[in-house]
This record gives sequence, C-alpha cells and structure tokens, in this order.
Amino acid sequence: MKYFDKILIANRGEVAIRVMRACRELDIDTVAIYSEPDKNALHVKYADESFCVGEAHPSKSYLNKERICDVARKSAADAIHPGYGFLAENSQFAKLVEDEGLTFIGPSWKTIEALGSKVVSKRMMREAGVPVLPGTPDGVTSIDEAKKIAAEIGYPVVVKASAGGGGIGMHIAESEDQLEEAIDKGMRIAASAFGDPTVFVEKYLAKPRHIEIQVLADAKGNTLHLYDRECSIQRRHQKLVEEAPCPIMTPDLRERMTASAITAAKAANYTNAGTVEFLYANGNYYFMEVNTRLQVEHTITEFITGIDIVKKQIAIAAGEDLPMGQEDVSIRGHAIECRINAEDPLNNFSADPGKIVRYRSPGGPGIRVDSGIHNGYTIPPHYDSMISKLCAWGADREEAILRMRRALYEYVILGVKTTLPLQYAIMRNPHFIAGDTHTHFLQEEHIAKSLRRYLYEEATRMQTLAASLRHGKEVAAIAAAVDVYLRKNVK
Repeated sequence: MKYFDKILIANRGEVAIRVMRACRELDIDTVAIYSEPDKNALHVKYADESFCVGEAHPSKSYLNKERICDVARKSAADAIHPGYGFLAENSQFAKLVEDEGLTFIGPSWKTIEALGSKVVSKRMMREAGVPVLPGTPDGVTSIDEAKKIAAEIGYPVVVKASAGGGGIGMHIAESEDQLEEAIDKGMRIAASAFGDPTVFVEKYLAKPRHIEIQVLADAKGNTLHLYDRECSIQRRHQKLVEEAPCPIMTPDLRERMTASAITAAKAANYTNAGTVEFLYANGNYYFMEVNTRLQVEHTITEFITGIDIVKKQIAIAAGEDLPMGQEDVSIRGHAIECRINAEDPLNNFSADPGKIVRYRSPGGPGIRVDSGIHNGYTIPPHYDSMISKLCAWGADREEAILRMRRALYEYVILGVKTTLPLQYAIMRNPHFIAGDTHTHFLQEEHIAKSLRRYLYEEATRMQTLAASLRHGKEVAAIAAAVDVYLRKNVK
C-alpha cells in the first residue's frame, strides 16, 4: 500500500533527511523547505522538490506556519511531517494543517495542546494514576500558597514553566527566601520565551535519572511500547548521550514504567509515535512530560527493536492499524547514541558555526550515522547546533560502548569545534561504563577529573590528525583550549 503520494517535511538538516529516507523506501515523493542560508543544504538536494520559505531567522522561515502550508498546497503534498523542533509540537500548526485538508503526521492538535501544558498534563496523569512529583496542582497564582506547598513537600523545590522545555525558565529554590525570586524570574522568562507566564512548583530531585518510554498508538486505540531509553547525560537540560535499553532497568521496574506510559498515552487519547518521559530516583519514578513527536533518540529504539518508527508514523497517519501487538516487540542487544554538536564543550558548550574543512564519517559493523553535513558545508549560526547523530549497536552494552569508542575515533570533523572529544571521553569514563549516571553527571567534580586523561588523549590525537591533513591550526587551537581549561578547572 502507498500511504501518501507526496509528503512535505517541515524541517531541516538530519531529521529532514531521516524522514525523506523513509519516504523514499515507501515510494513517496518528498518536498523540502529551506531558508535562504540553507539553499545548498543536503536535505534540499535530497528531496524531490524544494521551496524557499523565507529569511534566515526561524520566525520568517521554519516557523512560518502559513507559508509552509502555502508551499504544501502549491506542491500538491498530501501530508506534512514536522520532524522535531520548530513546529513539531505546535498545536496551532497541527490544526492549520488539518484545516487545510492535509494530514499532520503526528497526534491530533487537541492532544498536542493538552500535553503541551505541563500543568494540564500533570493533572491528567494524577487523575489517571500515573506517579507525579508532589507540587502545586495548578499554575502558581499565589506566592503564599506556593510557599505553603513548598514547605509541605520540603526544600529544595524547582520552579518550572508550564509551556516550557529545555530547562528554560527553570529555577531551583533551596529555601523560602529564594522561592519568591525564583517564581518571579521564572514567570518573566516563560512569558518572553513561550508567551505564557504560567509556572508551577514541584519537589526537586538532586541527582535523578532521566528514563523515557517510546510508545506507538493507532487511531483505534491500540497502544504499545517499544521499551525504554536512558537519557541522563545532559548539558543545560538537553541530552548528549542516550542508550537503549536503560542499563539499570529491572523486569519489575520496566513492567511498572511501561504500564504507566501506556496509561499516560491512553489518558491523552494519543495516536502516532510519542515518548513518555520520567524522572527516576531512590527506586521511584515520576511523570515529567510527553513529547508529542518523533524523538531525536528514536534511532536507538529502532536499533534494539528492528521497528522503523518513522515508517510507522506515516502508516498510522494514513489510517493504518498497528500490525503487531506487544508480544511481538522484543529487545535485541544494546544501542547508544551520541549527539554531535558544533559547539565548544570547554566553553560552556557555546555554539561554533562555520565551514567544515574536512569530514569523514565512521562505518563498520553496528554503526549508524544520521547527519545533514558534508565536507565543505557551512554550518549556519541561526539554528540548533546538533549536526549529526552517531549510533552504535552491540549484542550487549559492553560491545555497544566499544563500538561507539571505535566510531568516535574514526569520526573526523575539522574546521569547527564539536562535542566529539567529550563523547569519546565519556565512553572511556568508568562511571559511565558502570552505568552510574544521572542528570548532573557532567557537573560532578570527580567526573570532570576522571575525564581529564581522555580529553588530553583525544585532543592530542586530533592535533596530530589535523597536522597530517594540513589543517593543524584549527585543531591545535582546540588542543590548546583543552590544556588551558583543564589547568584552570581540573585540579
């Protein structure tokens, strides 16, 4: 069955190519959109058709809902896939697509709207019996009430934006004296970033693990999970390393968490692919949010289950029922994903856009690279700094780690700073190897110290490699930065 004749991908970079690859295998034509600086991007060349949707700033291109729908009409597309980021979780865009008579490849706009509010989604989960962190049941309307609840659940507490993500508007309060200021700051930032000043207060977990469950659901309500992922290694509340399955998962914990994820999906009348995210600490887990879209780390779930999640998204959107039941889904081996970002991990992960002067991607058994870059490509400064996703699969976790080390060693990106050296150091870190991670892993002093040797090793290797390729200045600067940073920060 051919699900659609033509799909417009309302995104850019590696995720646009990922969706286009699925479409090509399904014999579906694709339409790319691009901003002016992206006119020579790989996703533009890969698509069957491509259209410019505006200037560099996302608000004038990749976030321009009306312009994107106009392109969909002109190109005679049947459906729109939003990828992730930009408009992927924008309920107004999903509704506009539906109003245009097109198919939005994702959940309904009503589901996106309900789950997009952390206050509403947490209330929904409490009513459904899914574990939720104690805190204010609704948005903060009274400082005195917030102080009362914070005193009841105990400090520290965290103030979060209801409509937020990526840690934006999040502030920790260690005492009542700090709470009022945290709420005031959080509301200002939430209003500026999301147009919604609503914030809520909940118990703060100092060193939780971030564990998520991938779900699939069709229009008839058939819902299943594709097991778990560990996503605890983060910087600025955004993931750097993910693995599937979670290394600390027990049969009992998995049964409880996956059951909660299915309950969450059904409570929200969820259809298509989605991810239920939890925080885990001291033997307990708590609902955090539902990502109503394809996840960046869907790749590792595809590795361990053999299920192409993007193809399933397309089939469900076309009205197909899930062709399998829960008993048909099993775990095969272990997979790890490293997000390769064009940023400097030694300078607070600041973005480092620019021209790639040398590029060579790794290969071999168990390796997958999803990227939108190539030799000579200029990374624009206007968008997210993730440029590639490197995934490794092994028969077990040990083999997956060893393969990831080897693949990171093979991966050559010169001309811009990247997270490659840091990822290599993490793969050599004894705490990571032991599965001893949490959301503040990179901020731990003993972790930073243990990374020192491998940062030096990798910086030295890169310097030698760059010299042999006559691009020594760029990587010599990286090596020098490593040395300066470690001398200042690692005793």
